[in-house]
Amino acid sequence: MIITLVLAVSLLGAGAVWVLYGSQWLRVREVTVTGTAVLTPQQVSEVAAVTVGTPLVSVDTDAVEARLRKELPRIDSVETVRSWPHGISVKVVERTPVLLVRKGASFVEVDDEGVRFATVSEAPKGIPLLEMSASSSRSAAASLRRFGETRLTREAVRAAGSLPPAVARETRLVKVRSYDDIALRLTDGRTVAWGSAENGAAKGRALTALMKAAPAARHFDVSAPTAPASSGS
Repeated sequence: MIITLVLAVSLLGAGAVWVLYGSQWLRVREVTVTGTAVLTPQQVSEVAAVTVGTPLVSVDTDAVEARLRKELPRIDSVETVRSWPHGISVKVVERTPVLLVRKGASFVEVDDEGVRFATVSEAPKGIPLLEMSASSSRSAAASLRRFGETRLTREAVRAAGSLPPAVARETRLVKVRSYDDIALRLTDGRTVAWGSAENGAAKGRALTALMKAAPAARHFDVSAPTAPASSGS
């Protein structure tokens, strides 16, 4: 009886292994890609490199995801799952640019984490340029050495993310001279001294109030949000 039971279990196990690996029933017939915006499903599928005809169970989904993140840095996150009985589903979330860095005739896109992830020939509409001028003075150069370009880029991203929506839509340049000297230039030429990226919400409120109180001003200073100032007309 025990021998018979062991034999039956063994046969069932062998049968299951054959179904998963040896049969034609549970093999990849299609790779479905969703979530793309700038990338195309074909680009993602090619890099995923899942071979049609491969047993579904043998597809290394972790390796597929790692390959996609490495080869396509525009991808922020990716999830690869087996869609039984015949499919592989790849869901991607692309990075969204919040700032641009000019590189010759091209532009490098920077996301909300300060990651420089792609170079494009044309600037996406409505995305401000990031200008690093941290070497323009001795103190600015010292700030660059202390914090590094990556950290200063993240600070610029933080500042841009704190802008009131109406101001964000009008911002065309975010200029970083040092950690505590970030400035903005708007579409109509007006400028804003933002200071550091700290206290962004308070600075945003101060700037909104200041622009309403002095609509003809050309320069606004909210680097000290409890004592904002405006000038020019």
